[in-house]
Amino acid sequence: MKYLIWACQVFMAILLMNCVVSKFSKAVAQSSRSTLSMASIKSARLNREVKLSVICPAEATFRQSMSVLLVFDGQDFPALGMTETVDKYLSSGGDKGVLVVGVHANQDRLLEYGTSSQPDYANRGRRASQTTEFVLDELVPYLKKQYNLSPDREDWAIAGFSLSGLMAIDIAWNHWDVFAKVGVFSGSFWWRQRDLNDDYDERDRIMHNIIRNTSGKPVVDFWLQTGTNDEKDDRDNDGIIDSIDDTLDLIAELERKGYQWGKDIIYVEVKEGEHNPKTWGKVFPDFLKWTLN
Repeated sequence: MKYLIWACQVFMAILLMNCVVSKFSKAVAQSSRSTLSMASIKSARLNREVKLSVICPAEATFRQSMSVLLVFDGQDFPALGMTETVDKYLSSGGDKGVLVVGVHANQDRLLEYGTSSQPDYANRGRRASQTTEFVLDELVPYLKKQYNLSPDREDWAIAGFSLSGLMAIDIAWNHWDVFAKVGVFSGSFWWRQRDLNDDYDERDRIMHNIIRNTSGKPVVDFWLQTGTNDEKDDRDNDGIIDSIDDTLDLIAELERKGYQWGKDIIYVEVKEGEHNPKTWGKVFPDFLKWTLN
């Protein structure tokens, strides 16, 4: 009798332990829907080793092709909470597998980001064309070789922050056969060909000119964000900070091309939003959902 009671107690203990382990394993699985890994690629175009932060669904079956989001300034992924953002998207029932690739900048950021066709008045961004070549000729082929990615351009997007946001829209605009969507957070649309003290006027803004002077209408969707505390500068003294003015003026150029606000263009203005990863990270989940819609 004593042996039977002891055996029952042991059986119940084992059953309880298995239940706890099962619940723990399930909780771990639910809280880790994606994996973050580090990689690097030797770039002949940039003449340096480019570090990458790569976020991939943890249970990615390579039988199913994934959407792709390339993000400049990938060194800021921890501050942006990027892995958590992807996890939440996947946990909320997001029905698309997505590969998020963060391209790290280095000390040459001011030279490598900008508009590929023209540096600014201070010769910043003079290597932006090499960055474009790196993305198209080296990074995209590398990713296609390493992962099972969607061949449909509708599933490819690119994004960036501040100056790298300018880089992202320049690439998407000029290479819309590769990228169907672009996200720009606090974009450096002030980028200009003439100094403010050198008879500058609004027609000197480079990205606005690129859009205005492009023949035809690239097939791209735009997601543009600013914060009301992005900066304090107001060069035309109209009571609106320059980052908002420049972004709204760029949207106006897009509208003159035939793009529609609320359809082809999403504009998000964050009240008290600042020019930093904390603000960008808060709105990035909405951008990710829009990208994968």
